[in-house]
Amino acid sequence: MGVNEAKNSIKNNKTALGIEFGSTRIKAVLVDENNMPIASGSYDWENRLENGIWTYHLEDIHAGLQGSYRALAENVKEQYGEELTSVGALGVSAMMHGYMPFNKDGELLVPFRTWRNNITGQASEELMELFQYNVPQRWSIAHLYQAILNKEEHVKDIDYMTTLEAYIHWKLTGKRIQGIGDAAGMFPVDSETKDYNEEMVQKFDKLVEPYGFPWKLRDIMPQVMVAGQDAGCLTEEGARLLDPSGKLQAGIPMCPPEGDAGTGMVATNSVRQRTGNVSAGTSVFAMIVLEKALSRPYKEIDMVTTPAGDPVAMAHSNNCTSDLNAWVNVFKEFAEAMGMEVDMNKLFGTLYNKAMEGDADCGGLLSYCYFSGEHMTGFEEGRPLFVRSPESRFTLANFMRTNLYTCLGAMRVGLNILLDKEQVKIDRLLGHGGLFKTKGVGQQILADAVNAPVSVMETAGEGGAWGIALLASYLINKEEGETLPDFLDSRVFVGNEGSTLDPKPEGVEGFNIFMERYMKGLNIEKAAVESEIW
Repeated sequence: MGVNEAKNSIKNNKTALGIEFGSTRIKAVLVDENNMPIASGSYDWENRLENGIWTYHLEDIHAGLQGSYRALAENVKEQYGEELTSVGALGVSAMMHGYMPFNKDGELLVPFRTWRNNITGQASEELMELFQYNVPQRWSIAHLYQAILNKEEHVKDIDYMTTLEAYIHWKLTGKRIQGIGDAAGMFPVDSETKDYNEEMVQKFDKLVEPYGFPWKLRDIMPQVMVAGQDAGCLTEEGARLLDPSGKLQAGIPMCPPEGDAGTGMVATNSVRQRTGNVSAGTSVFAMIVLEKALSRPYKEIDMVTTPAGDPVAMAHSNNCTSDLNAWVNVFKEFAEAMGMEVDMNKLFGTLYNKAMEGDADCGGLLSYCYFSGEHMTGFEEGRPLFVRSPESRFTLANFMRTNLYTCLGAMRVGLNILLDKEQVKIDRLLGHGGLFKTKGVGQQILADAVNAPVSVMETAGEGGAWGIALLASYLINKEEGETLPDFLDSRVFVGNEGSTLDPKPEGVEGFNIFMERYMKGLNIEKAAVESEIW
């Protein structure tokens, strides 16, 4: 779309605005009537470690909200010569989970406890036992119950407990609403009722009844909504908070706020059942949209939902490309020692493509990329390792292939639960992140690892701010009965499917053989961790 068309979209309020609070950057994206980004703005910020708690101050949150919007409005003015006074719809997203409790006067009772804190171990274990459901430490309910166990004074005064994006939504609209994707990261939800799991709500209320608090759980939690539902409008007060200059008008419709997992699914068109996305960089995780709930809980699998409320299983591994990058740097040092100038993109591309010449099973080689601990395989600490036998086929191609395979090894352990134990079907996965930068290599290895087609799209890099803008657009532009997956397929991603690679039978078999070796070799990793040489 050209400049004039974008200007018309802005003038005629045919736009949608998404603002996402990431851990280090707050980004605002404005899309036109074709759902393509036409302007953006950002604001850098950083979490603080205070008294052993990772947090952001309310002042930082407000400053970041205003700063990202101001940068966006300036970008609109520079590009199109238009003052931004309104948009067609607005949505807010943020990092999932965490704990923000407020009293009846709207005062924050304790500093915001973010997803990054691992301080709720006892609560997490006890709730898992009570619910028979995986409750990770970062979930809001784990934070609340840990505060109760710790006998924190503030708990009795809670009037509202929420997450970051639902807090901002509350400030902008006056509505206590949460999108179901992040609601599922606060407390277990029921994908049938599209609400908190009522049986578990009652179990929790009964559990804390002896404490005599003046509230029940539902009293203090945000109302759950799914994508496309009316989540209120920007109030006069909200408009002044977002734009202190006074130019932005009130009355803009707002979609339910969502967590970054949900907006990531939207931005990668991975919200339809039997689809998913894999993000592979420093860590790696796969999110698969399920046709039905899992038969039982697994510590290795996090359960959340799409913004439409469909159940999503997430297999997350702490370690991915750090060790691989370290090996590539060794080759860089070798090349420089030989007097060669090194182009890192060319070096990565050369080594990644060389891997595709290796044996499908890596020739008997084995490595572990455990820079840190790995919960998937039961390690609190990690040691990067490369191991071979005298009979192994030790070639550069096999070496690189091994290091690429192992990036997906721990995640595959989680996926094995889904694919083998739960018989989850995957029609298509979308890959994004550093592992997929070299065309066709990481993509093919992932396809073989999961035995499903893997796509890579150019637009995946637009990120979650674009995802929440699309959810705002869906609110005002959907047809009667049009589902979110259909809207994305027909209005956003049509003609932009990206490149797709199918699994190769020899690659699938080779990766399976490697995984057998990987699982059998975990005792080697254990011995390395337990040795006293490091």
